[in-house]
Amino acid sequence: MEPAIYEKDVLLIENRSVIKEKLRKGDVVIVKSPKNPNVLLCKRITALSGDRISGLFSSKTIPRGHVWIEGDNSRNSSDSRNFGPIPYGLIQSRAFYKIWPLNDRGYID
Repeated sequence: MEPAIYEKDVLLIENRSVIKEKLRKGDVVIVKSPKNPNVLLCKRITALSGDRISGLFSSKTIPRGHVWIEGDNSRNSSDSRNFGPIPYGLIQSRAFYKIWPLNDRGYID
């Protein structure tokens, strides 16, 4: 899958969904990297607390207060497949609209 967001893209973000714990599967979020808190990652939520996931590892249930995030380009993404579920506290905001580049502006799916 092609990435929805590129490094130079400019996004509109909001944090009300994070504060109210109203995030959903498919939301694109900005999170602090669990490996380096000075680095921000832009990834998609693919599973929420209580969801069961499976892949190239044994199946897991996402613990309470955590989400599973993955990059759209699975071949080149540092995400939950590398570092496991993300604590909700590392989520900074939800991206909802791309404003740059102009030819690709619109709501983020």
